[in-house]
Amino acid sequence: MKVQAITLRKGQVMDRDGKLWLVTHHEIMQPGKGASVIQVEMRALKGGNKDNVRYRTQEMVERVRLEQHEYQFMYTDADGHHFMNQTTYDQINISGDIIGYPANFLQEGMIVTVESFEGEPLSVELPQHVTMMITEADPVVKGQTASSSYKPATLENGVKIQVPPFVTSGTRVVIKTEDGSYVERAKD
Repeated sequence: MKVQAITLRKGQVMDRDGKLWLVTHHEIMQPGKGASVIQVEMRALKGGNKDNVRYRTQEMVERVRLEQHEYQFMYTDADGHHFMNQTTYDQINISGDIIGYPANFLQEGMIVTVESFEGEPLSVELPQHVTMMITEADPVVKGQTASSSYKPATLENGVKIQVPPFVTSGTRVVIKTEDGSYVERAKD
């Protein structure tokens, strides 16, 4: 559907010259003289190329509506990550490069949101936080304070993260799936 360029926001997808582009950043500039413009940073969904485009705010662009469906994560193998649609029970396979870094935090049975265009998956959104066990943590160095220092630790999935000094091996912690950062000790 055609929309004014000024309405573009981060996370939206637009069709430009037959290719799908994800808006990663936008900035509206109002010079002292002349018409306002919107500077849009975007990334091609296929290929990952980046581009910066400047539009007049009243200019019309083609915005794409994506289909969103909930899927349950089943397993990972050499072909990729396998998911099952929660309503139709259809199974799909999504490669790790579409999911990116958050694929490290997929857990069996996890419900994710898959965005697709004309049946082709474009992105996978995991829950914001997951709870995982610390399998290995460095010992506390005497003199460290909890507020200013972190130590390396390894999660049950093998990912290394930084945790506060009081976290030990066997502790369950809450992790942000977006970047793998420590949030808090699990309350269970």
